[in-house]
Amino acid sequence: VGHFEFQADNIVPIGLKLAFQPFIMGGMACYAVSLVVWIMALSRAPVSVAAPSAMPQPPSPPLEFLLTRRSRPALTLGLPVPDRAALTRLLTAAVRVPDHGKLTPWRFIVLEKAALARIAAQVPARAAALGIEDEKRDKTVAQYRDADLAVVVVAAPGPGDRIPLIEQTYSAGAVCLTLLNAALADGWGANWLTGWLLYDRAFLTGGLGLTASESVAGVVHIGTEIAPSSDRPRPDPLSLTTWLSA
Repeated sequence: VGHFEFQADNIVPIGLKLAFQPFIMGGMACYAVSLVVWIMALSRAPVSVAAPSAMPQPPSPPLEFLLTRRSRPALTLGLPVPDRAALTRLLTAAVRVPDHGKLTPWRFIVLEKAALARIAAQVPARAAALGIEDEKRDKTVAQYRDADLAVVVVAAPGPGDRIPLIEQTYSAGAVCLTLLNAALADGWGANWLTGWLLYDRAFLTGGLGLTASESVAGVVHIGTEIAPSSDRPRPDPLSLTTWLSA
């Protein structure tokens, strides 16, 4: 090409001379061949190699938590308990659950110490009315008498003509588990409990103020773990899994 200076009237001819220089043309040809080879290689490579960002990344801290999470027995929980601000944060996490139809078929009742003591005092009369044996009665009394904070997750289904009632019940159960896990992830001890008292319609109406269509999905006890507890054996997921490939 020789010496040149770009000017308005020679940009095109000089540009063409540069483009058709053997060295430049050879370089462009090598680039085109390498691009074709690279595309062909990627098309035959596993996705994890060709596009690693499209594959699940190594386990994150939340997944590590789920792989090791476990409830703490309610009898091992004590003070301190979350204050209202901290509990509100946990409840905010708890409502982030699947909810087909966006019906919000659940609500919360927070039981503080005085309310728990009131419920414990109601247990003997309800046990006598239902013929509950003494051991179960005493265990239920202790469950509420010795607790410092508990959250009742109320299943409050809407009309079942559009979204089946069973799906709304599942959503309330998801709230229980999410609240439980949120408390554990935040460093608290927590346990999801039910029991015969929560199936007693007279208690649900008179003791908790539930309507006729409402029920209790669970009572989540939250506090500080004051005594150690051990994990229980966990099932092998592969023994419970069926793989359908066709």
